[in-house]
Amino acid sequence: MDFAADEQSPAPFLVCVCSAAEALGDAVGSSGVGYLADNRCLAKAIRSLGAHFTVVNAENSADGNGILPQSAEELFDAGADILTGGNHTFRRREIYHMLDDCENLLRPANLPAAAQGHGWTVYDAAGIRILVMNLLGTVFMEPLSCPFEAVEKMLAENAGEYCISFLDIHAEATSEKLALAYYFDGRISAVCGTHTHVQTSDARVLPGGTGYITDLGMTGAVNSVLGIDPEQSIGKFMGDPPRRYESAKGPVKLEGCIFEIDPQNGRCLRAESVRLT
Repeated sequence: MDFAADEQSPAPFLVCVCSAAEALGDAVGSSGVGYLADNRCLAKAIRSLGAHFTVVNAENSADGNGILPQSAEELFDAGADILTGGNHTFRRREIYHMLDDCENLLRPANLPAAAQGHGWTVYDAAGIRILVMNLLGTVFMEPLSCPFEAVEKMLAENAGEYCISFLDIHAEATSEKLALAYYFDGRISAVCGTHTHVQTSDARVLPGGTGYITDLGMTGAVNSVLGIDPEQSIGKFMGDPPRRYESAKGPVKLEGCIFEIDPQNGRCLRAESVRLT
């Protein structure tokens, strides 16, 4: 859906997006997920920001990495409407059935067709239909099918079925995320990068009306290496034998982005990064 010419909208629609990073309680493993759920941090953030719809990247919501049914349910209970995935989505076999059965739990759309689950969904948020898409980048990552072609296919298959569109591009290379966003500028309401766990300072609205941020960051321990215990990360670089990642402890942060979108034409009016501790 190409954005229409500017129109006056009676009520902008707010989309809150955050990234659940490595094992950290409730979102980044146990620390991150616990921070969002047990402390009601996500619910409080949704209320304070006035968000109508919330997406959380949950690919590392289980301790170690991956997604478990329990961590997914905790994030839904905390206030997430849609959970997206990434290259760690399939690390835990326990999640396979839920990927098939739960419409609001996504995995990247450009995985092989035989993979469990689905890469997009249309969510009804109080009468506003939102197309949510999930992709993996291919630069410095797995050699999957072209993400540009995958988005074109999802937009075509859902033409006329949504008012707002959102894309989580889980990718390593900044250039790939930016190129994808500019290619679809004016055709997708908001494009968010995930994967690096480091929030970027470039939240903005592109010339054609697409909201963008290169990376949302993570919800996890402040004093950590991308959510992981620093000593374990140092040991890995110093030659320690491989072992499952352990979440760092201590104070936790929530990082993400808020997008203000006109539901009449799908155009993003404002993009602002969020960081709460």
